[in-house]
Amino acid sequence: MALAIDLKDKIVIVTGSASGIGAGIAAMMEQAGAVVEGCDINAPRSVDVTDLNALETFVADVIKRRQRIDILVSCAGANVFEGVAQCTTAQWDNNIQLNLSSHWQVAKLCKPYLEQNGNGVIIIITSNHAYSTIPGCFPYNVAKTALTGLVRSLAIEWAPAIRTVGIAPGFIDTPGNQEWFNAHVTPDEEKARTVNLHPVKKLGTPEEIGAWCVFLASPFASFSTGTTYVIDGGRSALMQDS
Repeated sequence: MALAIDLKDKIVIVTGSASGIGAGIAAMMEQAGAVVEGCDINAPRSVDVTDLNALETFVADVIKRRQRIDILVSCAGANVFEGVAQCTTAQWDNNIQLNLSSHWQVAKLCKPYLEQNGNGVIIIITSNHAYSTIPGCFPYNVAKTALTGLVRSLAIEWAPAIRTVGIAPGFIDTPGNQEWFNAHVTPDEEKARTVNLHPVKKLGTPEEIGAWCVFLASPFASFSTGTTYVIDGGRSALMQDS
């Protein structure tokens, strides 16, 4: 018998849903039958997740129209890459607000609704930079590391009515990462070199991360909470020598 994940009529909030990983998550949630309420700073339904008032208005609007929230996927974020010595206070503050505090704030706003039916789910998108990183990726890696702690605290303190899990994607083939390749003298060669660092010999796709979100939000994952899953094509398993 084939196993099928059915999230029919579940109300799912996805932040950062306009492009990249967020768009992949939204698409896969919809394929599973969920009703997706997405927001993004670069979308007609513009929401700046660092603006608490904007977040409050967005969540209130979802409740007004849908009456409940079943799943929150907190995905919105951006690369803030700098050297430790070169990073400015403004860069640090922006990074913490966007890549850490916003996840905490949206989770708090959704909490009363997620716990109503006793089986709410929060999925926080962090990064493989939470576990290992490279020079020049500060302070992004600091915020992403802190998100693993947020996952643990929410899982402990908001259980059993809400499960909280994290996903730490590796190198995903998104427009943002393509811009990074394009910044090199030979973009195709740099992309090929990056692909070769992965045992699976490919980059991940937003839809693959979305599929993980669908599974983790489903009853099949009901024993999973407080854990952050690294989805990186095996790159962290391979000791890099160059």
